Amino acid sequence: MTDLSVLKGGCHCGRISLAFSSSICTEEFSPRACDCSYCVKHGAQFISDRNGSLVVNVKEADALGEHRFGHELAKFLFCKSCGTFVAVLFECDGRTFGSVNTRCIDASVKFGESQIVSPQKLSADQKKERWAKVMTPDVQVRMSGA
Repeated sequence: MTDLSVLKGGCHCGRISLAFSSSICTEEFSPRACDCSYCVKHGAQFISDRNGSLVVNVKEADALGEHRFGHELAKFLFCKSCGTFVAVLFECDGRTFGSVNTRCIDASVKFGESQIVSPQKLSADQKKERWAKVMTPDVQVRMSGA
């Protein structure tokens, strides 16, 4: 059995936290820097693991914000209180896939060199196919407050 390490992170104010489990060494990740205007303005860089899992814990339900644009396939999750962009989710065939924004992981964690990606150049079907291959397929969003 492969050892999983858990990377923890979240927003600035603590209303949203996350736990990303992966067997990939952090230095082996090449975070994906999407070149769309939303991700560029947030400085987002994403990691995911096809064999990992992601849990997003929301302490106050009204803190979770969601933004969609373009083909409206992806849900960009952010904290409404402090504005931190924590993850992006995608639903396909009854499953939720996700990628973590490395900018909300503990700053002491070191990742490999980032790579620029351009999903905005893909059709809706191409996005679905690509994201189902690269995103973490085991995602839970847990609401602990109402």
